[in-house]
Amino acid sequence: SNSAANCWSRLHPVNMFNSYNVKFYHSKALTSPYPGSHVERSQVPEDKVGWLTEWKDYNPVEYTAKSVLAGPTWADPQINDKGFSPKFNERDGEVERKSLDGLYVVENGRPRNPAGRTGLTGRGLLGRWGPNHAADPVVTRWKRDGSGNKVAHPVTGKNILQFVAIKRRDCGEWAIPGGMVDPGEKITATLKREFGEEALNSLQKSPEEKAKLEKQLQKLFSQEHFVVYRGYVDDPRNTDNAWMETEAVNYHDETGETMDNLPLEAGDDAGMVRWVDISEKLELYASHSYFLKLVTEKRGAHWSEDPGSECHE
Repeated sequence: SNSAANCWSRLHPVNMFNSYNVKFYHSKALTSPYPGSHVERSQVPEDKVGWLTEWKDYNPVEYTAKSVLAGPTWADPQINDKGFSPKFNERDGEVERKSLDGLYVVENGRPRNPAGRTGLTGRGLLGRWGPNHAADPVVTRWKRDGSGNKVAHPVTGKNILQFVAIKRRDCGEWAIPGGMVDPGEKITATLKREFGEEALNSLQKSPEEKAKLEKQLQKLFSQEHFVVYRGYVDDPRNTDNAWMETEAVNYHDETGETMDNLPLEAGDDAGMVRWVDISEKLELYASHSYFLKLVTEKRGAHWSEDPGSECHE
């Protein structure tokens, strides 16, 4: 749906070129100060974001967080460390260094952000040079009244969808409960694991409770679902050499029976968790509002009160 793409480019100038052969500019990847720091990015004018625009005086700030430099298991070494020779644009042992958007340029041994300049080199808070892969499970159900009937929006007459939202501890923004793909892990496993950890607090459950949760999660995650989005994410943590990519997948509980029996409980990186009504009024982390818009289009649910346009400015 190119109308959705054009709409999105006006709403959030992000480079979502994988689904629609159109190039947009990212915006959240230009925010200062860099998350969790006092580091200010070099300013990048809109007409200089794209690498094809020559800019000889481009002088980005170099920054990699101490937590990354400490060498945790989820992070790469520095590019010039002895014995570190990453295989960019391919599967590198257990680490997936392929981008969901195709080949990316590697310059002076460093991968280059396919969406353009960000005013910052290094890895910031991201562990991997190049693409850092995440998975976002969008778990939805229909909003229902006390009698169990679907609730329609008074203006559009379309049924209202709800999704499981978490409030992120790191920035306080509401978001889809997603997370990073572990080395060697299948996306489907990441989606289920992250939902369990962040929205059901599965890490703190007893073995018996875990087994019961696993059974219910299996039921939800093995039913009909669709991939909402795959590719580059306009994320405030992105740099010139490291960026976020995700696969957002919608798991819809049509009757509501599966999710009724799952006790929502914030865990891991979540401060709070709850069911939230989906509409264009939501302000969410990174590109999450866009993913929800695509879900409402697919499900024929309510999104905007303005029937005369594809989207609001």
